[in-house]
Amino acid sequence: MVKKLEKPMKLKIKKGDMVKMLSGKDRDKTGKVLVVFPKEGRLVVDGANIVKKHIRPRKAGEKGQTVEIPSKVPVSRTMLICPSCNKATRVGLKRTIGADGKSTRDRICKKCSAIIV
Repeated sequence: MVKKLEKPMKLKIKKGDMVKMLSGKDRDKTGKVLVVFPKEGRLVVDGANIVKKHIRPRKAGEKGQTVEIPSKVPVSRTMLICPSCNKATRVGLKRTIGADGKSTRDRICKKCSAIIV
């Protein structure tokens, strides 16, 4: 059973980020984030937490098959890989005020202090 949170979590990991798996059968593997589920606090990482799904034949003459697909992983089991220093790091937030006067929330690497785009 998937535990649903009351409010969506503010996640510091986004779709397209490279992450490192911290625990489980895929520990120390790295992969790209495919989908993020903020309400559940989970995400799908390419090449990690692979499960086998059996597919029934739909048409006459078609064979059933077994497909391997990546499954959801809790965000707490992953760590972002900084694109500038290529290390698994914690993510900090920093507010900056742009030229137009609007403030933006930037993600920063805790190890090299670079802004993560």
